Amino acid sequence: MNQIVELKDVTVSYRENVALKNISLNIEKGSFVAVIGPNGAGKTTLLTAINGIGNILSGSVKVFGLDINSRIRREIGYVPQSLSIDPRSPISVRDVVMIGRSSKIGLFRYPNRKDIRIIESAIELVGIKELSHRPVGHLSCGEQQKVALARALAQQPDIMLLDEPTSNLDLRSQKEIIDLIDKIYQEKELTIIFVTHILSHIPASCREVIFMKRGCIIWSGGVDKALNEKLLSDLYDCPIKEIKKEYV
Repeated sequence: MNQIVELKDVTVSYRENVALKNISLNIEKGSFVAVIGPNGAGKTTLLTAINGIGNILSGSVKVFGLDINSRIRREIGYVPQSLSIDPRSPISVRDVVMIGRSSKIGLFRYPNRKDIRIIESAIELVGIKELSHRPVGHLSCGEQQKVALARALAQQPDIMLLDEPTSNLDLRSQKEIIDLIDKIYQEKELTIIFVTHILSHIPASCREVIFMKRGCIIWSGGVDKALNEKLLSDLYDCPIKEIKKEYV
């Protein structure tokens, strides 16, 4: 398999704070990688570096073997923790998903029939067809997160970056989103990088785990090997006992 994402000795800062410290990482095309760590570990910053955003002090980031540029960024779908939509805004679900497609067709061009089919397919895949004409601000957090996934899918990306997509959701919505991400990976054969701080939220299709702490990668390996009391205790700086298979 080819390397689709390559980071070499990458250091990223926000003002005087160093968020990533000499990170080196290779991700193969078609991989499903979970990035796990406590708050402030640098997980979100890692995604922004891959997405070509952030103040990179040193090192290099390559995607598809090339330095990040606007054309490459169109091939990367990004799903944040939550949609920032004013509940008073009349923008509909379909319009938000169409915004995702605009990265491919251009901001001021109207989608053609092919684009419309792609938009409708993304809406149908995530199961929000009956919501497509409703204002996004009127939806539940779980429904909004499905809209965010559909918006990213409308780009037809090769890579999806998911930044704690289950945060702020109730247990039922968490499971729905986790199962949906699994479905997307299996049907679309994308490369997925999934950030979370909860081990049990790793979708079943994920096979590789990266542990981050204080801006560094401290361990990487298979999911089964990640279910290790010592590794997890070191990651979270507290004793973690009775790790069970149900966590993944």
